[in-house]
Amino acid sequence: MKYLSTRGHDLIDFATAIQSGLAPDGGLYVPQTFPKIKLENLPYAELVTALIKPFVKDSPLEQQIADICEKAFNFPVPLTQLNDNTQLLELFHGPTVAFKDFGARFLAECMNRLATKKMTLMIATSGDTGSAVASAFHGKENIQVVILYPEGKISERQAHQINCWGDNILSLAVQGTFDDCQRLVKSAFTNANWQAYTHLSTANSINIGRLLPQMGYYAYSSLQYFQQYGVGARFIVPSGNLGNITAAFWAKQIGCPITEIVAATNANAIVPDYIRTGNFEPKRSVETLANAMDVGNPSNFERLKYLFQTHESFAENMPAYAVTDAQITDTIKETYQKYQKIICPHTATACYVRNQLSDKPWIVVATADASKFEETIEPMLNIEIPVPPALQLLLKKPSHFISVVADEEVIFNTVKKYFS
Repeated sequence: MKYLSTRGHDLIDFATAIQSGLAPDGGLYVPQTFPKIKLENLPYAELVTALIKPFVKDSPLEQQIADICEKAFNFPVPLTQLNDNTQLLELFHGPTVAFKDFGARFLAECMNRLATKKMTLMIATSGDTGSAVASAFHGKENIQVVILYPEGKISERQAHQINCWGDNILSLAVQGTFDDCQRLVKSAFTNANWQAYTHLSTANSINIGRLLPQMGYYAYSSLQYFQQYGVGARFIVPSGNLGNITAAFWAKQIGCPITEIVAATNANAIVPDYIRTGNFEPKRSVETLANAMDVGNPSNFERLKYLFQTHESFAENMPAYAVTDAQITDTIKETYQKYQKIICPHTATACYVRNQLSDKPWIVVATADASKFEETIEPMLNIEIPVPPALQLLLKKPSHFISVVADEEVIFNTVKKYFS
């Protein structure tokens, strides 16, 4: 299996693609082909092994993929019933209680096997990516990690999960937005100073090694859905940087029984606006209750455009709905009142969209445990949200971070000083 840039260059293997992160031409790596894969109901790690094997063929990791998946996916992936025609795909039972654990843990296992000399991962996070990457890569030999997050624009618990590691994990609280963080990461890849200092890669969803394992939970749940209903699954995916929904479409491409995929965004309605107008117009992100989706220039739009070559094809295949903070609030309250289920603001965007759709069965992708957003949800519902044991462990650890301005030179010097 070879990988090429969305901008047309390179033909490289899987190991080279994940170690590079971003293609030299600034594009994102995508598989050269999507082979049709015959899957059957298996334990989760075995299923993902079968799914990913063709994508790592002829790479140094080909013979290790079963062990990688066994170590990465050692937590449950439940599909629970919310009501008669709505199920929740609960992706928040990993160590940092958010769906980012799937991609981050897989990528860490891969990179740890490949890194023979010191390398640096740079990550921009709007909330949950940073904590998942920090947890997955903490203590990994030969890998130093730099995490950029927008200071004061993520929840305190999200920030603590990023900042509680130290050692080979450097947390930078950037005085700006997520888009500033993402811009700084992308620009580092074309900066001569960074190239001279270290081998640079990323663990953001721009890294192909993050997206491929995320196909796994769509395969796993769609097979269960097909067994139950006899038709392809219908997913509603909370969408910010568009990595999660890209993985859903890739799972459909390889033959998973998936009929429909719908995007739910917050007030950062870049994709719904594109579908409506045909013009992709990145904007400065605005703050919402669903803060991990506060993205004004989603990176994985480029991968989706590569998949759907025209605006008409894009709009036909990926309906997208924007959800306001007021609608998020109402949905959290209604879901709790009706079903005694506490959902996070990101999951609430998908639940709101689900209520606007047909009575056919749907799967809502539930991306994070509500306890990460207690500052928002507890006053809303007038309750105290139980904190899962995994999160309790992290909250007890001390915090380490450095506040920086959104300037590439400042960040470069800060990183050199920390790791010197």
